[in-house]
Amino acid sequence: MSVLSGKKILLGVTAGIAAYKTAFLVRLFIKAGAEVKVIMTPAAREFVTPLTLSTLSKNQVIFSFTQEEDKGGMWNNHVDLGLWADFMLIAPVTANTLSKMATGNSDNFLLATYLSAKCPVYFAPAMDLDMFRHPSTKNSIETLTSFGNILIPATSGELASGLVGEGRMAEPEDIVEFIEDHISENLPLRDKKILITAGPTYEAIDPVRFIGNHSSGKMGFELAAAAQRLGATVTLISGPTHLENPSADIELIRVQSAQEMFEAATGKFDEVDAAIAAAAVSDYRPKKVADQKIKKETENLHMELEKTPDILASLGSKKQNQVLVGFALETENEEQNALGKLEKKNLDFIVLNSLNDKGAGFKTDTNKISILFGNGQKVDFGLKSKKEVAEDILKELTLLLNE
Repeated sequence: MSVLSGKKILLGVTAGIAAYKTAFLVRLFIKAGAEVKVIMTPAAREFVTPLTLSTLSKNQVIFSFTQEEDKGGMWNNHVDLGLWADFMLIAPVTANTLSKMATGNSDNFLLATYLSAKCPVYFAPAMDLDMFRHPSTKNSIETLTSFGNILIPATSGELASGLVGEGRMAEPEDIVEFIEDHISENLPLRDKKILITAGPTYEAIDPVRFIGNHSSGKMGFELAAAAQRLGATVTLISGPTHLENPSADIELIRVQSAQEMFEAATGKFDEVDAAIAAAAVSDYRPKKVADQKIKKETENLHMELEKTPDILASLGSKKQNQVLVGFALETENEEQNALGKLEKKNLDFIVLNSLNDKGAGFKTDTNKISILFGNGQKVDFGLKSKKEVAEDILKELTLLLNE
């Protein structure tokens, strides 16, 4: 999965012949899983039509503060667009627009949006050879990079004038690759390997029945997705669940029983920088599993149970430089029980949630957690979506990994 998946991209198009390439650029962003909105300078419409870019992006193209067909007095909000985007790309950017960006000249909607943007801004110059070499152009580029804007360098080749030299806008494929590489380089978990367990385990009674629990696996899968978005190489070990792999880049190992999860987790632990044990592992399993379906022949059925392997304790005992995180789902003496588990299993921190909190626990799309550390620190969070909870947990994990 591309790091652009789920990103909100604001594409600014100015009046250069290279504007025709933006149709291909929009297609590549959409294919990568991004959402794209396009802003054009009024003159850019002479080089590529708004209809083309609107069709490809599936969003209305904006080129003025009020659209020409709008008779109701509605206006396009450049501030909202600047806040909406995860990043802005201006491609192609002409010498004229470069100069205006560098000096704060805001005489069209694209420039007003650029000046309002709070997100990273990439820019890809495109102009003829002599224009590109002119000191004013070089000065504009240096000024913009000093603002923190990110230059996507122009390339050399045949130009529209017939001259051959520097000034061609980078090809759409190269622009996408440049942005992907730049984002990846700045991800906080880049080059980190993280192991995550998720879901329930099923302990067989006979070929038909099992001992299990109500875990859906949603929390663990959200953790895996969040870790992958932050640049980590993720291994997700999941018990039985209907959930699909969040990303083709995540190694998903599906297991059934606590023993299978134990073997998979302990086998991977030495390779990783951190592990998050979010699975709801069965504490007990039948000591003897029936070969055939047990028939209902008596009023009572007596079954001897034995402990399953303690995955988290085992990981804690062999931990060296890894960060190890556990979960505690409690119904009483919640904080005391969580702190006991934290110490006993040699964890770096533990995520506490309670079945007494509405919207927390199994099968919900939300959770309410507290994070407890061995030094006595405690951080409480309100009720949030499990995606947001995963991001909160990964933020604390990232701090520990980057100490």
